[in-house]
Amino acid sequence: MKQKSGPDKTPAERVLKDIRRQTRRQYSAEEKIRIVLEELTGNKHGSWTTIYRERSEHRKH
Repeated sequence: MKQKSGPDKTPAERVLKDIRRQTRRQYSAEEKIRIVLEELTGNKHGSWTTIYRERSEHRKH
């Protein structure tokens, strides 16, 4: 028998979590490698989330 790890979530919370999981941005292997290499070479973008955000904005234009 499996133990539960916390209180049960409401149906609305479960729906929101499922939506977030399905709409999460997925990066190609090439994009991930490029981001890591930029960080390793000392490119000062701030945090890795800033780099991801900049990359996704760049792809939109």
